[in-house]
Amino acid sequence: MSRFVLGLWLLFALQLIEAKRCIMYLTGQHDVVPEINMVQDVTHVIMAFMHSSAFNVPGATEWRLFSTVEEVRSKFVPGTAVMIAIGGWGDMEGFSKAAATPRSRKLFAQNIRKMIRETGADGVDIDWEYPGGNGDDYKRIQNFEKIWEIDAYPKLLAEIRNALGPKKLISAAVPGLQRDMIAFTEANLHQLDECLDFLNIMTYDLMNRRDNVTRHHTGVQLSREGLKSYLNHGIASSKANLGFAFYIKWIKTDPGDDSRCLSQKGIGCKTMLLEDPVTGADLGLSGSFSWHDPVPPELAASFNKAMMRGSYDSHGGGQFFWDQEENIFWTWDTPDAIRRKFPFPDHLFSGKKNCDVKAEDVVELGQGYKNFPSVVKWPEPLREEIE
Repeated sequence: MSRFVLGLWLLFALQLIEAKRCIMYLTGQHDVVPEINMVQDVTHVIMAFMHSSAFNVPGATEWRLFSTVEEVRSKFVPGTAVMIAIGGWGDMEGFSKAAATPRSRKLFAQNIRKMIRETGADGVDIDWEYPGGNGDDYKRIQNFEKIWEIDAYPKLLAEIRNALGPKKLISAAVPGLQRDMIAFTEANLHQLDECLDFLNIMTYDLMNRRDNVTRHHTGVQLSREGLKSYLNHGIASSKANLGFAFYIKWIKTDPGDDSRCLSQKGIGCKTMLLEDPVTGADLGLSGSFSWHDPVPPELAASFNKAMMRGSYDSHGGGQFFWDQEENIFWTWDTPDAIRRKFPFPDHLFSGKKNCDVKAEDVVELGQGYKNFPSVVKWPEPLREEIE
């Protein structure tokens, strides 16, 4: 469930092969850019989000966003590409309407071309979460009602490429969890490979309110599983971007499961019911906040314990803490946890692996946010190293 609280995140993505590519998502809720010396390695900025429904209107002329492309471009080094993201978590209806027919796909694509021309953006990021089902509305609209979207999704992106031509950038934010990759079949990914410049794999929020046991929300093991799914289904490794989240997540655990939590040191604990079983609505027993945000007062004591006593899980590959007193599970990335993600093993890739982006590039960008953690001593591993 990507970005289930909009604006509480900032994402840094990187290319794993060939030319360097570092992508930063910038949201209206957190329109915060670090000092220019900290963003030297950023190659692409994606401004998020425009609503998908805006592009289904004949003769559309209004492109609402929190800032202008020109203003954002001025905050980065010359040559940085500025793209605009359309969609985001909870914005499904506009995409479904757009994808439905050849005529609706053409209207949607032509309006994107018009928006790109009028804003001066270098491209667009399509953030449909998710084609084929498992979106925010999955309890209200069953997945079988969206089966048609599986075939329509690559057709919509192909129409956008036809409208923009070969020089403008087109990317897609795609799910990091295999359960959400409904439309990302091998056949579809071959079609997407032809019309997309790159895919932004959402390897964060891998623990969300649809889960009932604790795990790392941006852990190495789950990130690798997500990445491998795309590579195994034919996406060129040069187009695969890995996501990092600059925010921390918390989840309430079931007090009745304390004995198992203790034996497993907080990993695999039973959670409280996190979403309404009928509507899928958030029940307020999990959440997140960015490193730039003030810590919510009701979470401050537990958060401070997490920062002082957090551990690195060498099996799942993530920093975490389970607060037994308040029954809160915390999951986040520290600089050291980020460093553990590099390098990815050669067996994940075909051909030569040449990763120009380094862990320090990610860490340096994170340090531009006031509460980003600083850990200089490795915690004792709880489990064996990830192979």
